Amino acid sequence: MAAPSLLNWRRVSSFTGPVPRARHGHRAVAIRELMIIFGGGNEGIADELHVYNTVTNQWFLPAVRGDIPPGCAAHGFVCDGTRILVFGGMVEYGRYSNELYELQASRWLWKKVKPYPPSSGLPPCPRLGHSFSLYGNKCYLFGGLANESEDSNNNVPRYLNDFYELELQHGSGVVGWSIPVTKGIVPSPRESHTAVIYCRRDSGSPKMYVFGGMCGARLDDLWQLDLETMSWSKPETKGTVPLPRSLHTASVIGNKMYIFGGWVPHKGENIETSPHDCEWRCTSSFSYLNLDTAEWTTLVSDSQEDKKNSRPRPRAGHCAVAIGTRLYFWSGRDGYKKALNSQVCCKDLWYLDTEKPPAPSQVQLIKATTNSFHVKWDEVPTVEGYLLQLNTDLPYQAVSSDSSATPNMQGVRMDPHRQGSNSIIPNSISDTMNSAKSEHTAMKGTSLKNKPELKASTDSNATLHSSLATNASNHNSCVVDMLRKNEGPHTSVNIGVLSSCLDLRTVIPETSVSSTVSNAQTMVTQQTIKTESSSTNGAVVKDETSLTTFSTKSEVDETCALPATKISRVEAHAAVMPFSKETPSNPVATMKAGERQWCDVGIFKNNTALVSQFYLLPKGKQSISKIGNADVPDYSLLKKQDLVPGTGYRFRVAAINGCGIGPFSKISEFKTCIPGFPGAPSAVRISKNVECIHLSWEPPTSPSGNILEYSAYLAIRTAQIQDNPSQLVFMRIYCGLKTSCIVTAGQLANAHIDYTSRPAIVFRISAKNEKGYGPATQVRWLQGNNKKAPLN
Repeated sequence: MAAPSLLNWRRVSSFTGPVPRARHGHRAVAIRELMIIFGGGNEGIADELHVYNTVTNQWFLPAVRGDIPPGCAAHGFVCDGTRILVFGGMVEYGRYSNELYELQASRWLWKKVKPYPPSSGLPPCPRLGHSFSLYGNKCYLFGGLANESEDSNNNVPRYLNDFYELELQHGSGVVGWSIPVTKGIVPSPRESHTAVIYCRRDSGSPKMYVFGGMCGARLDDLWQLDLETMSWSKPETKGTVPLPRSLHTASVIGNKMYIFGGWVPHKGENIETSPHDCEWRCTSSFSYLNLDTAEWTTLVSDSQEDKKNSRPRPRAGHCAVAIGTRLYFWSGRDGYKKALNSQVCCKDLWYLDTEKPPAPSQVQLIKATTNSFHVKWDEVPTVEGYLLQLNTDLPYQAVSSDSSATPNMQGVRMDPHRQGSNSIIPNSISDTMNSAKSEHTAMKGTSLKNKPELKASTDSNATLHSSLATNASNHNSCVVDMLRKNEGPHTSVNIGVLSSCLDLRTVIPETSVSSTVSNAQTMVTQQTIKTESSSTNGAVVKDETSLTTFSTKSEVDETCALPATKISRVEAHAAVMPFSKETPSNPVATMKAGERQWCDVGIFKNNTALVSQFYLLPKGKQSISKIGNADVPDYSLLKKQDLVPGTGYRFRVAAINGCGIGPFSKISEFKTCIPGFPGAPSAVRISKNVECIHLSWEPPTSPSGNILEYSAYLAIRTAQIQDNPSQLVFMRIYCGLKTSCIVTAGQLANAHIDYTSRPAIVFRISAKNEKGYGPATQVRWLQGNNKKAPLN
């Protein structure tokens, strides 16, 4: 973690939609990139559900329905997948609740649930300021504040230290309350404390950590409950313990529990001599506890002043949400005036990156030409940009060109919360999470169309891409998928079993691949990719019983360009295809990538890039990138080099956030095209009946001559795949001039179910002209989560 002086707080200054009014005592949870806020109060208790999309910077009010709960404050609020549970809280001054509500966020549907009472003892009494923590299929309730008086205007507080377990049903509903028998000394009664649950990777025993709270005086004690043995203990810690506090937040990221804000003793007060009479104030102090080593680290102390408004001001009763490795903080009260009995609430939204981002996925190839690549990689949550680099075995030689030759490049000092966003209010949580991805698709020249017979997909992963590299070949053999080496040519398309339709059609007509599925399956149209590769001889497949695999590293190294791995919904498995004896003029050497210097392609805000040039390294330097606290280089002043045909290039990408550059991805390798080979077949369709499936396609829109034949392949089960699931083995199931074929139930019975992402059967189809076979279109026929036969 960065030193306190290097914390890079960011205030979100640009957003759209109805911003909720400032408040305190509210609660928040995260569902993917969404921050969902409920309740709280400031001049009345709020009963609205507010959602903030951290990608599009959009606030919105979902149209909730069902058993909508009354507004509440200081309640329990947990998230289990896309289900949210609300328990207790203050519903009006002096009147507390012990009711339980469930929100199905996929439909914004509220339901009041009535758990069974404990087999012995009473259910939880009405309360506020309790902790409500989720682990597995159980919620754990601890402590809080009850009102002993039946008159809500005559509040008689009673601090609680009771402990309940709530068992949940899978998906929806609850079973009931139970009162676990615990061992050891129980923490003292308290409210407005925090409780988190953490399980070490090397230990299967989850533990709940309770910190601080209020019992007439603020507390700074830390308690641990082993949820397997139900044993309470008070762990010994190292480092500086944060000041006693209540109404703070605790968030777990990795193995750290981050404590921010709350009410703490006023400077100069002796809380030990007069804990009930001393003055209290809000704080902006920030610490974390390493839950593996039990060591406290202070990131922002109470004595540090902030004269530049570079971090959140002191507050209590705020909310904190962890999304990825980023912490978001919103609202809360920043002071209390006893004489006026009034309070001031903050209106600001802040975030802090707690560590460098993880490595992105390998770079994927969308399209290749003779002198450019269109590439992408999977999005990394909560990042501000990506650094893309390449290297090649060719000597670097500068060319003169203006800086406009590298579109999409942007500087790294990007605030993702300043971007424009779509102001349409989503109808469901899936729509919400798709909004950013559909905008990205539009950038690539695609449009979204709803087919009349199918409903528009709301699957949050329904962003569809394709990936392909090519080969030049006499296509007489079946092929092997060398995923880890990222080898071979293909495009990739998902064909699903969902009753939905998503049509993303590129504006470049000669490079479209579509896939449709009848019988309530998914229809997808994707952009194909065309590249060329070097060549070698392949083994011959006489019929569908003959199989070929590359069994040695040297054989694989001699084959071809090494394209992509996995893309969002689309698995980009690299197919090694047979080749002609024809070789390009610039074969890729076998020098290791580490022996060549990496050059910057640029810094990109989104997860796609059009690469036609790269920047040359200043003499004697390994990298020209300066990211983090240093300035970004001015790329317009640096020399560039063009990509050349028939040449292999290695790519890697790293994500950037407020902590700097994260680790680089695994290396991918692609080749620029050699003209003359046919494009990939397009408009792939699968229709299913009881006995077989019908596989059909359209000819390549760029045949580069007469198409002589097509070949279709099916990935099949073998012992080799069981030993190495990343290596697919394909059997040719069709060769001929027709643009369709039947896949029988017998052939499908031997199909391999690929679980690299969603379960799917994998097909590949390619076309051959006078020069040889071109790139293959890969189709993934989604099978759902069951392991039944495909035609069942």
